Amino acid sequence: MIPRYTRPEMAAIWAPENKFKIWLEIETLACEKMAQLGTIPDSVPKVLREKGAFDIARIDEIEREVKHDVIAFLTSVAESIGEDSRYVHQGMTSSDVGDTAFSMQLTQSADLLIKDMEALLGALKKRSHEHKDTICVGRSHGIHAEPTTFGLKLAGHYAAFKRGLERLKSARDEIATCTISGAVGTYATIDPSVEEYVAEKMGLKPETIATQVIPRDRHATFFATLGVIASSIENLVVEIRHLQRTEVREAEEFFSAGQKGSSAMPHKRNPILSENLTGLARLVRSAVTPALENVALWHERDISHSSVERNIGPDACVTLDFALARLTGLIDNLIVYPDTMKTNLEKMGGLVFSQRVLLALTQAGISREAAYKIVQTNAMEVWESGGKKTLFDLLKKDSDVSKALDSKDLAAIFDFAHYIKNAEIIFSRVFD
Repeated sequence: MIPRYTRPEMAAIWAPENKFKIWLEIETLACEKMAQLGTIPDSVPKVLREKGAFDIARIDEIEREVKHDVIAFLTSVAESIGEDSRYVHQGMTSSDVGDTAFSMQLTQSADLLIKDMEALLGALKKRSHEHKDTICVGRSHGIHAEPTTFGLKLAGHYAAFKRGLERLKSARDEIATCTISGAVGTYATIDPSVEEYVAEKMGLKPETIATQVIPRDRHATFFATLGVIASSIENLVVEIRHLQRTEVREAEEFFSAGQKGSSAMPHKRNPILSENLTGLARLVRSAVTPALENVALWHERDISHSSVERNIGPDACVTLDFALARLTGLIDNLIVYPDTMKTNLEKMGGLVFSQRVLLALTQAGISREAAYKIVQTNAMEVWESGGKKTLFDLLKKDSDVSKALDSKDLAAIFDFAHYIKNAEIIFSRVFD
């Protein structure tokens, strides 16, 4: 977490103040239920609500001596409530507090990321519809393939992020669990109803079975989902980076007044946001492998996962939050050049129509192998001319083509509208 790539709302979730507030709430709720069960005095939850407090500097001071963060926290709280502190944390373990709080922070983060995703989807939907009929060339292997529309390009990315949103909602549900089960998760020192009470009050679910810790496959699912979303971000911005290349120039990031692209070359307008997002996506994905490796813990628990999660929890969530917000702004302000798209589409002398010619020849009775050879021979001549010759003109002069297709039928093939005739059907599937 560095300020450059951090937004305040997400940063607040991972601030020590929020973590310790959650810890205090867990302890207080547990005491409320234990008081109801009669295992501790009624005064304990009351004094916790009225006087319970902690001091972060004091916690740090105590931890330097005891080398245990939860004990340091409990000691700080005890100093605020006095004698009743002996009943706080009764029958509980550090994992009951830490794991439940971590689940809460991940859930809070997921809620914010869901909002980010919804905002991004709104921007993509708007720009997709705006350019539904903006025709451009589709590329495979970086080479001209057949016509598509810029709106369809964006619609594909919309669909990917929509899937990502559904996965994120599922991952949120997966991680929103609570454990208050005591040492090795047997409830030997605490009633299971305490866990149920704490979970309900915090909007979580009791863990099905906790071996003192919440199973880390839940966390692995969560971070893997963030990694997939990050890959979807990179997939989109790599497209934008390509389209902004000088020799392509079909779209580009907004370049504000006074902005400078290079310290050496005043003409430069670089895709810096897209490149930045490519890097941020790598950072988010870097959390996935450690999260997967955290699943395998020794016996009922160890803390090999702890140091990992103290890093990847805030870092992955903060970075993805920033990246999604940045990408939304990029899409909102993306400059699109339809005229350049049309120019690039026509650049190679109609080669994009080669499949339609091939199909028309086979429909006219020529074998696929022979038809392919006819079209490819003419197409290569256009290719080698760099588009100075046109496929239509060469085919008109080809006797094998003339025998199968008259000039009117051949001319009808070279129609860009044919390629976007089903755009509405595709849009209806994407934007239901």
